[in-house]
Amino acid sequence: MTFVYEKSFGFEHELKEKGMGLIFILSAPSGAGKTTLVKEVIKRVPGLQFSVSFTTRLPRPNEKEGEDYHFVSHSVFQKMVESDEFLEWAEVLGNRYGSPRPDLKKMEAEGVDLILDIDTQGAKKVLKKIDQPILIYLLPPTLKALRERLMNRGVDSLEMVKFRLSNAKSDMEEALGYHYVIVNHRIEEAIEKLKSIILAERCRRGKHRIIEENKKQWEEKDG
Repeated sequence: MTFVYEKSFGFEHELKEKGMGLIFILSAPSGAGKTTLVKEVIKRVPGLQFSVSFTTRLPRPNEKEGEDYHFVSHSVFQKMVESDEFLEWAEVLGNRYGSPRPDLKKMEAEGVDLILDIDTQGAKKVLKKIDQPILIYLLPPTLKALRERLMNRGVDSLEMVKFRLSNAKSDMEEALGYHYVIVNHRIEEAIEKLKSIILAERCRRGKHRIIEENKKQWEEKDG
């Protein structure tokens, strides 16, 4: 998909450079490649930020505090729950995960869109609290490919891999309720598709301003 922006119409160009306070939710089975996808798209799309979740689990060797997760104790997490600081939270395999509640007005004022990496159950909770989030589901090309990715990353036991694969089969059914589905055959293609979705949604949400700006430009030229 190719987007053409006319230099004479500032807001159309601005949509490429700035966000609009939009919330994008990316869900996928564990091992589908969403972490890599999100990191690469954020590098390439101005005005897009990653919502860093809080968790009570221990960090993995390659994870960084404040970049991959905010790692906190169970007591700190519980205080945050009681203070209603989470947009959504859940307990998975004895560990808690929570997405911090965003300041949507501040995001819009600063020209920022936010992408959340959460599961399908978390997405349902967000739908009850946020107006019109954009739901994107990332699929692995095959179940065999997913199994290989889980085995190759070397962070789960064989039993855990089986558990994740079992969950993935049922979780994929939820993809039917999402706005977009991307199949991660090749990471570069997936990156371009996600970029296109983000820019298309910015254009869709900004269509009234684009029309008004175009009308004003035409009137000035005709006058």
